Amino acid sequence: MPPLEQNTIGNGGNRAAVRSLTFDDITVTYVVDGVIALRPEVFFPAVPADAWTELVTAGGELLMSAGGLLVEIAGSTVLIDAGVGRMTETLSFGGVDCGSLIDVLGALGVPPGDIDVVAFTHLHFDHAGWAFTDGTKTFPNARYVVAADELAPYGTAERNDDPTAPWDAITRLAGGEHDVVTVQDGEQVVPGVHAVVTGGHTPGHTSYVVTSAAGQRLVVFGDAFHTPAQLSHLHWLSSVDPDDGSVLRARLRLLTELDRPDTVGFAFHFGDQPFGRVVTDASGVRVWEPVASQLVAPPPRR
Repeated sequence: MPPLEQNTIGNGGNRAAVRSLTFDDITVTYVVDGVIALRPEVFFPAVPADAWTELVTAGGELLMSAGGLLVEIAGSTVLIDAGVGRMTETLSFGGVDCGSLIDVLGALGVPPGDIDVVAFTHLHFDHAGWAFTDGTKTFPNARYVVAADELAPYGTAERNDDPTAPWDAITRLAGGEHDVVTVQDGEQVVPGVHAVVTGGHTPGHTSYVVTSAAGQRLVVFGDAFHTPAQLSHLHWLSSVDPDDGSVLRARLRLLTELDRPDTVGFAFHFGDQPFGRVVTDASGVRVWEPVASQLVAPPPRR
């Protein structure tokens, strides 16, 4: 897949393109699976409608892409999260059109068998959907990594109709039949990548900090923040966030990580601005400052 352009910044209201960022000895690429067209009034019921004015489509939809982040570091190939999987349907909170992650990986020259580790931020359908295909591991040679606190509640949980839970994947991850490794806060996944287990959005929601040999850092913060507006409005929750207190504590801790020098963030759901820094503007408000990245390919699903 040849690069299209160098050093561009997309639009926060657009579906995400396949974008890549290189810092020191590390290359990270957003492997886009597709898009979820959310109804913000349903998914963010506590957020004022005018927060979305510049982001929604003419039909009032908020385009939140899904996928995985490919991390190529020191001889290891890590995929953080695994998108939705093949799904084109309408759910209570919006329409889903996904299923391109494996094709995008192939176009990048990375077949599923080349992935060494799949590390999950949490076990929602848009982050763990490609974990298994037809009952077998989609990434056959990979260790699957998930926080112990994230997996534990599913050990005794009964399957229900929660639309956010990919039950087929959860059942297999919790069943102990596959190469699943549980991690605690601060543990190393591979050299240069460690877990930051905060909880909040889910019981063991996990961010990952990727650190280069020269000390530059990337914080992959999963769904701790769904939208840049939450960086300055920490109490704005989604309909699937459990409670104000745990989410607030998680966000405050991650902001401390994002405030550190030489640190960039990665957001799965910030439209076509997945890479950025958290900065304070002239009025003292925290905002997302997008970082230019290589545009590798356009959004994979139209």
